[in-house]
Amino acid sequence: MNKKVIAIVLVIIALVVIGFWVWGYKTKNQEDSNLTLYGNVDIRQVSLAFEQSGRIEKLLVQEGDKVKAGQVLATLNTNALQIQAKQAQAQLKAQQEAIVKQQVGARPEEISQAKAQLASAQADLDKASKNLQRLQILVSSTDGRAISQQELDYAKSNQHSAEAAVRERQANLELVIKGARQEDREATKAQYDAIKANLDLINYNLTQAVLKSPVNAVVRARLQEVGDMTTAQKAVYTLALTDPKWVRVYANEKDLSSIHMGGMAQVIRDADPNQPINGKIGYISSVAEFTPKTVQTDEIRTTLVYEVRVYVNDPNDQLKMGQPVTVKVPLVSGEKAHD
Repeated sequence: MNKKVIAIVLVIIALVVIGFWVWGYKTKNQEDSNLTLYGNVDIRQVSLAFEQSGRIEKLLVQEGDKVKAGQVLATLNTNALQIQAKQAQAQLKAQQEAIVKQQVGARPEEISQAKAQLASAQADLDKASKNLQRLQILVSSTDGRAISQQELDYAKSNQHSAEAAVRERQANLELVIKGARQEDREATKAQYDAIKANLDLINYNLTQAVLKSPVNAVVRARLQEVGDMTTAQKAVYTLALTDPKWVRVYANEKDLSSIHMGGMAQVIRDADPNQPINGKIGYISSVAEFTPKTVQTDEIRTTLVYEVRVYVNDPNDQLKMGQPVTVKVPLVSGEKAHD
C-alpha cells in the first residue's frame, strides 16, 4: 500500500517537473520570438491662448477634464467690444442712408427749399444794390458831403456779400437738381466700406473672445484664473491630445533590422502586464543619436540608437503621458532577438 502511494507521489512530481519544463520552454521560445524594447508614452500638447488682450471672465474646465473639439473652455469680458459694435452699427446705418439719398436724388420739397433760399439771396442782393446806387447818387450830387466814405464802403461790402450768397445758393440749387457727383458718391461708398470693415473686425474680435478646444483632448494645465489680464502671448490652458498617441522607444543598430514600418507591436504596462495594447510602428528615425538618459533597458546601452515610434489606439486612455512601458515587437520568421 505504501509503495502504491509513493509511486503515485513520484508520478505527480514527475508530471509537475515536466509541466514546468514545458512552460519554461514555451516561454523561452516566446521571448526569443519577440524583440523587447523599453520606452515612454508620448502625447502631443497644445497651448491655447486668446488672440487678443482682455480680462478673463469665465474658466469652464479644470485639470484632468476631457474636452471635445469645439467645446468652449474660457471667455473674455466683452463690454467694450459690444459698445464699439453698437457705435459702428449706428455709423453704418447713417452712411447707408446717405448712399440711398445720393442714389434717389433730392425730394421735391428739398428742391423747393433750395429755390426759396436762392430767391431770398437774390432779394438781399437787389436791396444791397439799390442802397449802394442811392448812396453813389448822393455822393455825386453833394460832392461827397451828404455821406461819409465809410458809409459808402460799407454799402459796397454789403453788395459784394449779397452777390456771393446768390452764387452759393445758385450752386446749391443746381447740385440739388442734378444730384451728387460721381466722385462724391464714390467717396460716400468708400466711407461706408471703411465703417463696414471696422464693424466686421469688431464682430471677429467678439468671436475670438471665446476660447474653444481645437481637438478632443484632456486638460493638462490651467495656467490663469478668472479676473486675470491676458494677452495673445499668455497661454490659458495646456491640452494633451488623446489622439495620436505613441510610445517612443530606442533601438540599436543590431535590432533595427528587426523593426519595419507598419509592423505590429504590443505595449505592456507594468500595472497590467496581462492586458497588452496593440500598436503599429509608424516612425523609424534615419538619424542615429546618443541614447537619452531616460531610456530604461535591461542591457548595457550602446553608444548610438535610433528613435522608433509605436502608435497605439487607446480609446480608454490607459496610457498616460511619460508613463514607462515595455514594447514587444514580433520577429519575422527566421529572425532572432539579438543577445
